[in-house]
Amino acid sequence: MSPRMSRRDFVKTSAAAGVLAAGPAAAQAPAVASRSARPVVVSSANGNQYKNGGAKTCVQEAFDRMVKGEDVLDALIAGVNIVELDPLDDSVGYGGLPNGEGVVQLDASCMHGPRKRAGAVACLEGVRMPSKVAQAVMDQTDHHLLVGQGAQDFARQVGFAIEDDLNTENSRQQWLEWKRRLDPSRWLDPQKRSEESWRVTRELMAEGRIDPSHVYGTINCNGVNAKGEVCGVTTTSGLAWKIPGRVGDSPILGAGLYVDGDVGAAGSTGRGEANLYGLSSYLIVENMRRGMSPKDAGMDALKRVKAATIEKRLLNSKGEPRFYVKFYIVNRKGEYAGVGMYARQDGKDQTFAVCTEKGPETLNLEGLLGEAASE
Repeated sequence: MSPRMSRRDFVKTSAAAGVLAAGPAAAQAPAVASRSARPVVVSSANGNQYKNGGAKTCVQEAFDRMVKGEDVLDALIAGVNIVELDPLDDSVGYGGLPNGEGVVQLDASCMHGPRKRAGAVACLEGVRMPSKVAQAVMDQTDHHLLVGQGAQDFARQVGFAIEDDLNTENSRQQWLEWKRRLDPSRWLDPQKRSEESWRVTRELMAEGRIDPSHVYGTINCNGVNAKGEVCGVTTTSGLAWKIPGRVGDSPILGAGLYVDGDVGAAGSTGRGEANLYGLSSYLIVENMRRGMSPKDAGMDALKRVKAATIEKRLLNSKGEPRFYVKFYIVNRKGEYAGVGMYARQDGKDQTFAVCTEKGPETLNLEGLLGEAASE
């Protein structure tokens, strides 16, 4: 030891040298270092609303299965199956609001954090639970996404029953009413037809015929168990009255769902095109990787969506987005958030669902903006 170096300086220098010798991994801690977590399931609000005649909602079913040791993704899919099969939710699965030709086309995706695997289907017809077909794509193929007739053929080949029509009496009647009021045979220029379609849809919502939140549909459900294993699933009937073949954000990895097993998960409901443009779910997970909390990560994504919305047809009287977008977020530690473009819309607080050891709850989400302007 140099006579000019104190014992304290020597200890500091030796410790620093040890860290450098161990390499960059030792010098920089991971975004979420702990391998233990607080188990939680978080989802869109319909995850704590529909029971399909049973005793439990989606989030409760998923949480109970997860804490008993079931694989996280298996548990989440069992949860969303409740909503997919419930004809009272016309935004997902059986009875989902159909496309412009009256055909129910379904999208879904799933991601398994520990296995770093994913699967998705789009424009799938005839199968009530597209989330299970997405899981089969993940488990039984080397692909991430199957669409249309190919997705249906695959579903049949691996044992799913194919039905001729997934409409319920409710979804069919809602479509017929939309057709009567809109009269698509006029086929005005695309701008006028879009405006007319939105006007008719707003009428149907104002009359209470359809739930405003079901126009864009969807359930997203994400979970983390006590080991810090993260998975997620999103499933939807898509935008009501969409052009046949339209695919939104739900089956697209990074848009309607993104999971990184080392960081966390994020998924969305709302205007799919807005999420597709910004790959919002991927952005949220990357924000958490850089150290943001789930809430802050989601708020940043909402700011990006708002900034990218410049077309007048997508803006309300305040010059703000006239659509909703919501994100459901959890990190590996079990910290979670529900955030949305608006805290209140159509006179109602906007909500999301969560289940912890306290049981299932429906909570108000955090809004980037306050009350959405009425139109």
